Parts: sequence; C-alpha cells; structure tokens
Amino acid sequence: MTTLGFFTRLLDDVPAAQRYRYATEQIRHAEAHGYATAWVAQHHFHGAEGGLPSPLVFLGHVAGLTSTIRLGTGVICLPMEDAVRTAEDVVVADLLSDGRLEVGISTGGTPSSFGAFGVDFADRYALSAEKLETLLGAWRGEPINGTANRLHPAGGTLPERVWQATFSVSGGERAGAAGDGLMLSRTQPRPDGQFDATLADLQLPIVEAYRAALPTGARPRVLASRTVFVADTSQRARHWAELGLRRAVTNSPTFGKRVSPDAPVDELIRLTDSFVGSPAEVAEALAADATLAEATEVSVQVHSIDPPHDQILRSIELIADQVAPALGLGTETERSAA
Repeated sequence: MTTLGFFTRLLDDVPAAQRYRYATEQIRHAEAHGYATAWVAQHHFHGAEGGLPSPLVFLGHVAGLTSTIRLGTGVICLPMEDAVRTAEDVVVADLLSDGRLEVGISTGGTPSSFGAFGVDFADRYALSAEKLETLLGAWRGEPINGTANRLHPAGGTLPERVWQATFSVSGGERAGAAGDGLMLSRTQPRPDGQFDATLADLQLPIVEAYRAALPTGARPRVLASRTVFVADTSQRARHWAELGLRRAVTNSPTFGKRVSPDAPVDELIRLTDSFVGSPAEVAEALAADATLAEATEVSVQVHSIDPPHDQILRSIELIADQVAPALGLGTETERSAA
C-alpha cells in the first residue's frame, strides 16, 4: 500500500524559533491524522530557501514529542558534512526516536553554500560517494578511516533506511544499485525544449532505471514529493496559492524559464507543479499524475505556496481525511494493521 507522508522546508513567515515551533506542531498534527512519515529539508545560510540547517537536531527534539510517525531527512547534503559526525548524530537521533529515523541524502544543494565548508561544488559527486561509504561502514561497525575506532552506539538497521534524492536517470540507477530508497522532488528542472513536459514525463524514466538496477529481491522504496494545498473551498485554496506562487515565481530562478509572475493563477499552479483546490479537485488532479502509481509513498508539502500556519494545519487534515482515501493512500494505522 502506498503511504502518506508530510514534508516541510520550515518556511513559515515568522522568526526562526517560531518556524521550529510551527513545524513541530504541524508534524504532531500529521501524526494525529495518521501520516506515516514526516520529512524535513536541510538548507544552509539562505532563510528564504529553507529554514533548517540542522535537521538531526530538530528531529531529535520532535522525536520526544511524537511516538508513531517516522521522521526523515529530506535531505542531508552529504558533501558539506563530516561523515563520521553525521553517522554519530544519526544514530543518536534514531535511538531517541525508538528507531523511527529515515535518512535521505543528496549530492548537493545551493552551489554558493559549498565554499563556506571548504568544498568545491564541482567535487560533489565524488565527495558524496566517499562520505556515504564512510557513513555506511561506520553504521555496520567497521573500523573508521583506517583506525581501530568503531562507532558507538552502533548503527543497527540504519543502512537499510537510506534514501537518495535525484533529478536524473543516472541518479535513479545509482540509488537502485545500492538498494536504497529513491526520493523524487515536488518539481523537476525542465531541459531546454521540454518546458511543457509533465512531472511524469521526466520522473517515470528515473523510476524505471531505479527499479531495473535494484538487486534481486530488494524491496523498491519510491517517495514522490508533491506540492499539495487543500482548503475547504476551491476559492480559498486558490486565494492562498495565488499569493504564494506569485511571490515564489518573482523571487526564485527555479521557475523563471517556465512561468511569468503575471500569469493567470491556473497557469501559476500548473507550471509550478502544484496541486491546489478543494479535496475533490486535488484528489482528481493527483490521480492523473502517473508517477504516483509507481510510488510507495506520496509526501505532501505546501512549498512554494507557503500559506499561514493555520491553513497548513487545515490542509493536513483535509488531505488525510478526504484526499488520501480517494486515492487509496494508506495512513499509519492502516499500514500497521496490514
């Protein structure tokens, strides 16, 4: 059964400490409504892009305030991290959560952030592979970096809970060959000449490559993140979507080639790969996304709409209570009973 997840980049329009409190409340609200997982993104230095540089610290806090929802990093940008310290921090966060941690990683984030860590952005793929090998070896209890030191506490089953995020077919192959989970983004860069391509056009080949590369007998794990904002009425949902998406398109180069800030709201929604409306409208739109049929988890987030906190809480409720059943997405209660 495909499960339902919640994802946040911690971008509420409040000071940082309040962002953390709001995100904690949103995750607890998602747990109360049966979401199987909650994922947080990591971003360094640029508060308007993402509000959380230290996801493991935050998830350790959230672990003490939740009991069933699985907690994931979406993602840790591995080239900018010390692999041994990351291995240790992940183990501690996992123990604090009673084994509920999921570890999403990627090769990189904002290019301008790398220099602050003494890392060249051009080296990100080689660094990521090297650090992932160190991370996995440490969790498996192997000697670390040629020394007699071994990780304590040990890593247990953490190597089985790694996810790799990618935009590319080669990245899908890499994740599959490793037997890791595959993380697909809420949106996807469009190559020149393919500005009208759908998410499915670009992401289904990644999923196909991932599944083909999986070792025999390995269980596929495919997470598809989507921008989903639901309100009690279509009018209310579109109101907040128009405000947020015009702001996002104006301030972000991500959508610059595809959509004008002056575009009609329907075009803003379509060209930013967003799913917006009443529960029935959003369920119908998500059902037409062919990638989701290949996913083992659909993780919903409100970025780039970023409505107020109370609207996020209501959207969490409506998705769980009305959208998920219409799509056959399982809650944690149903997954545990299966």
